[in-house]
Amino acid sequence: MKGATEVADEKAIVAAAEAALGEIARIRAEVGKVIFGQENVVEQTLLAVLSGGHALLVGVPGLAKTKLVATLGTVLGLDNSRIQFTPDLMPSDILGSEVMDQDQAGHRSFRFIAGPIFTQLLMADEINRASPRTQSALLQAMQEYHITIAGARKDLPQPFHVLATQNPLEQEGTYPLPEAQLDRFLMQVDVGYPELAAERQILLETTGVSEAEARPVINAARLQQLQSLIRQMPVGEKVVDAILSLIRSARPGNGNATTDKNVAWGPGPRAGQALMLCARARALYDGRLAPSIDDILALAEPVLQHRMALTFAARAEGKTVRDVIGDLLKRAKG
Repeated sequence: MKGATEVADEKAIVAAAEAALGEIARIRAEVGKVIFGQENVVEQTLLAVLSGGHALLVGVPGLAKTKLVATLGTVLGLDNSRIQFTPDLMPSDILGSEVMDQDQAGHRSFRFIAGPIFTQLLMADEINRASPRTQSALLQAMQEYHITIAGARKDLPQPFHVLATQNPLEQEGTYPLPEAQLDRFLMQVDVGYPELAAERQILLETTGVSEAEARPVINAARLQQLQSLIRQMPVGEKVVDAILSLIRSARPGNGNATTDKNVAWGPGPRAGQALMLCARARALYDGRLAPSIDDILALAEPVLQHRMALTFAARAEGKTVRDVIGDLLKRAKG
């Protein structure tokens, strides 16, 4: 028997979730005014933000990745900024630096000038063009939500999200992201070409005298409330078991012959945490109060693909990480 307190807590969660459904529907509608098609991309990017994490958007230029991030900043009521990463970009260019001031009496003191990272939604454009030194500075911010300048801690605004983009084609002059930084991204969102109908709409809607503009739906404080609500949503034992089974089957040395043959290293516990949070967010996004195994299967690829590496033999045979994840999902469904 559940106690009175537990029943009251459940009713409160249900009431909060029902209130959130309308807001999420309005968020989707406002984003849809500006971003045509790309429903999966919009969904996965929003899920990453609603889950309180960061996302890596991978796609060729011209697919509205930058516009999507700017639109989300407007609709979610977040302060946002954009950094164009280049090989000569230094950590101080994104973090900020201290400058010396002198007052009228001749007294000198240091004053910190905050860099563009001090925002709530950071667009890290072509992140793999930055040097490892600059990438490591961003890594601390993504993981610890603060930076260190001259030995002093500087907390970042809350909430803080990084939506980074990466061009999968042009690799000259790039520095591949280290595995530790890739693991900090909640999801890798693959941005493909739009469907015919969506591309037709793009041509008609964006080449006229005026373009549609998105309007704010919520603010930063409300977004944090939604993120807290998602963490309170119940997850059934079968869903937890499905997450553990999928994550562990993707690691070599756990009894899966296909994985042992093709995977050099697999996802760590952070992948399971990401699946748990994103599954809850997807349930709320779809108007449900609890996640299902279908949510796990739908989110497996964006959560796992940047947390796995294939063996040399698998790459020589032309296999991809997507192929391996697809095999794992077939086994899970079977």
